[in-house]
Amino acid sequence: QVQLVESGGGLVQAGGSLRLSCAASGRTFSSYAMGWFRQAPGKERDFVAAIRWSGGRTYYADSVKGRFTISRDNAKNTVYLQMNSLKPEDTAVYYCAAGPRWSTAYTAYDYWGQGTQVTVSS
Repeated sequence: QVQLVESGGGLVQAGGSLRLSCAASGRTFSSYAMGWFRQAPGKERDFVAAIRWSGGRTYYADSVKGRFTISRDNAKNTVYLQMNSLKPEDTAVYYCAAGPRWSTAYTAYDYWGQGTQVTVSS
């Protein structure tokens, strides 16, 4: 089992920045690919970014490419999502997830955090 706890969400004005953190505990964190997803009210859970277990490769949704950066610190069992130039359409609950390999499909991930709300005002 892997337990994931997100933090860092909040209310920010358009153009601002936030950094989300996801702290993992349980089985070996460094062996998992990590992903960030988001879900707005009434919408499906969408892929945002992912990073391989080694941290060597990262992947982004087109909507966040160039604005968001995913990173991980395996020594701290933590994955981060730096979000810059935020837009109102980025408003959603953000979830981190762990799985055997990276994917844009949320069904590929085995473990999920409880989510953290990000609200971007115009």
